[in-house]
Amino acid sequence: MSIEQIAALAAFAFVTSVTPGPNNLMLMASGTHYGFARTVPHMLGVSIGFTAMIVLIGLGLAGVFAAFPAAYTVLKVVSCGYLLYLAWMLATAAPKLAHAPGEARGKPFTFVQAALFQWVNPKAWTMALTAITAYAPADDRVADLLVMAIVFGLINLPTVGSWTLLGTPLRRFLAAPGRLRAFNVAAALTLVATLYPVVFAAERG
Repeated sequence: MSIEQIAALAAFAFVTSVTPGPNNLMLMASGTHYGFARTVPHMLGVSIGFTAMIVLIGLGLAGVFAAFPAAYTVLKVVSCGYLLYLAWMLATAAPKLAHAPGEARGKPFTFVQAALFQWVNPKAWTMALTAITAYAPADDRVADLLVMAIVFGLINLPTVGSWTLLGTPLRRFLAAPGRLRAFNVAAALTLVATLYPVVFAAERG
């Protein structure tokens, strides 16, 4: 992969990582509810889980979807259903911030949960498949996949961390239960809205 290609890949990684999506919205909500420190495992799970996802998809799963298009359709349906479930849980969460473990209903995502979530995140699949198609040609796939994983790893963690930081200052403002409930509903509706490109693409296809 040339320097020019790496620069283009870095730009792609930054834009796709920093823009709103299920990961970033959930991290912002977690930062609001649980604070930055307790959301760090969630952040690491997103970043490391996605870089691992790129490598695994590049090594073979993309070929499976090419051979069996129906498998990708099933994945989209399952992913959308799970995100709708998460949106419902967020919208109906108890309107109370957590200042200590156990104070509020639920708890932050663990590292493993966040890493596994990438496999049912439509945006993550779109990012990975697009990056592999555009920046990892078949003639040197393994080396390019490793470069891609490093670039995404270096860029993804700070960008998703910025969304957690964005949610943290909101804790004081959202201390009132009514404000927090409104925030939860708004975040849930925005999370549902991130499914629009997936559904729209499916209809066009």
